[in-house]
Parts: sequence; structure tokens; C-alpha cells
Amino acid sequence: MATHERPGRKDPRRKPIGYGTPGPLGDSLSAHTGASGAPVVVRRTRRRKTGIAAFWEGGRAVIAVPARLSLEDEQYWVPHMVSRLEVDQRTNAAGRRRTPASDDALMRRATFLSEQYLAGRAVAQSVRWVTNQKGRWGSCTHGRGTIRISHHVQGMPEWVLDYVLLHELAHLIHPNHGAGFWAELASYPHVERAKAFLDGASFASSRNIIGMGDGTEEESARMDEAGREPWL
Repeated sequence: MATHERPGRKDPRRKPIGYGTPGPLGDSLSAHTGASGAPVVVRRTRRRKTGIAAFWEGGRAVIAVPARLSLEDEQYWVPHMVSRLEVDQRTNAAGRRRTPASDDALMRRATFLSEQYLAGRAVAQSVRWVTNQKGRWGSCTHGRGTIRISHHVQGMPEWVLDYVLLHELAHLIHPNHGAGFWAELASYPHVERAKAFLDGASFASSRNIIGMGDGTEEESARMDEAGREPWL
């Protein structure tokens, strides 16, 4: 497989920075196909500044890339990301895990949810599992575009994890719990069900997880001072 060499870099594919032939904006079909022979969609957008994500959409693999990703680098990254996506799919089908176990898989799930429910407007720079969140299910640092999900969510139903991810993704658009924030989540069908599940988990938990923030003045003040959303 051809690669595009760049001076001074041992692996020119490690961090795509735009050298080479520009690719078309929007959706295009890759020359690479999945293991089943199904076409792979490359989604090149200007709103994605860094990072490459892969997710399923309508039964097809979609690889979301920055606009500046060259066609030469695409030749490497598309097969690489499709392979990882298919491994995750086989693992899930085998029933060995119910929720994304790795940070990469969690990032891909968040990207899919943003595309599905938020028109792709919430672009996280990183999404990862953490073990140091004892009083929250998830948190978002709006200014940095980073999302952290408590490991306590692992093992919960997928529709609960999806809600937690969507909740934090919506904070990339609206830092507070205002009307605009909740409007972003209106298209997700399990909002109330997931909130009830998490409230029940908080009540029953011996880990002092207190669940949702209620948008109080004290919470908003702490968020403004720290520059991040302290509670889910």
C-alpha cells in the first residue's frame, strides 16, 4: 500500500497534517471495502479539526476525517479504521462486552451519536473512561472539547451509556442546562428512561454517585469558575 513520505517523520501516517492530494469535502466512497465487500464512506468535513473516527451508519462503515486529510493518508487510515471497527463489531456480536471497553471505541460511539442526534455539531477532541469520578457519571470540559465517562457506567445498558455520552456531547454546544441544551437531546428516545435508570442507580449505589446536576446557581457558579461542567 502506497504511503506519502514527509521529511523528518519516521511514520508519515501517524499524524495526518494535510500534505499531499486534497480530498473532496462531504461523503465519498473509498476504494477500500469492508470485509463483506460493502462500500466504505469517507466523510470529510471542515468542522472536524483533528482525529479520525469510525462508526456504522445504515449498515455501512463511515470514516469521519478532517478536511485536510490527504488522499495519500486516506489510503492508510481507511483500511486501518475499518479493521478496528469490524473487530469491535465481532466482539460485540460474540457477547463478550455490552459497552465500548476502550477509549477508542468510546470515541467512535460518541462520534456516531453526534452524527445521529446532533447533526455532527458536537465534535469532541477526546472521549475516555476514567476511574476518578466518584460523584458524577460523566463530565465535559467545554473549552477543551474533552469528555470523561465514569467507569461506573460500564456494564449499564447501552441506551444508558448513549444518553450519558449525548448529555456530555450536548454540553459541547450548550455549557449550561438551559432550554437549548435539553432541546438538543429531544430526538433521543430514551432520555426519561435513562434519567430514571441513573437516578435509581444513584439511590442504590454505595459509591456516593449522586447522578445528575440540577442546574442550580451553586452548580453554575462552580462550572463558571472552573471552566467546565462539574456534573452530568
